[in-house]
Amino acid sequence: MSSEQTPTTSDTPDTAGPRPRRLTYAAALAALEGLALVVGGAWMLVMGLTGHPDDRQQAVTGGITLIVLALLPLLAARGLLARRSWSRGPAVITQIMALPVAYNLLRADSISIPAGIALAVVAVAALVLLVNPETTRALGIKGPGNASRK
Repeated sequence: MSSEQTPTTSDTPDTAGPRPRRLTYAAALAALEGLALVVGGAWMLVMGLTGHPDDRQQAVTGGITLIVLALLPLLAARGLLARRSWSRGPAVITQIMALPVAYNLLRADSISIPAGIALAVVAVAALVLLVNPETTRALGIKGPGNASRK
């Protein structure tokens, strides 16, 4: 291979070495959120079909919606593990969407408060991991003003 064909480390994402732990942790948190959505959606769906909900159609629709929404963090987690730069966007969007949900759970006067605390902690931790410079380097994402540089 000639020197003209050999990529330099500044031209390619930092995918040669081991995956950074921060990237793995961010993927794990996104996957955890996706799995929680699948479990919650399945529970709503089963209860809507077999239980006595106030509105069966709303329970079934809510369950299906949660299961479909779970695809976003699950696909993002898979992309993060594979070091795909596109995956950070859906992962960040998932965390931003989780924050208002956590806030509403925290305002409830019930057993939902611990769930709100857990969701808020996971969302903030994942956001911190996703914007970390080590994570962005591993995904090959260039910062503002660096897009034209190689």
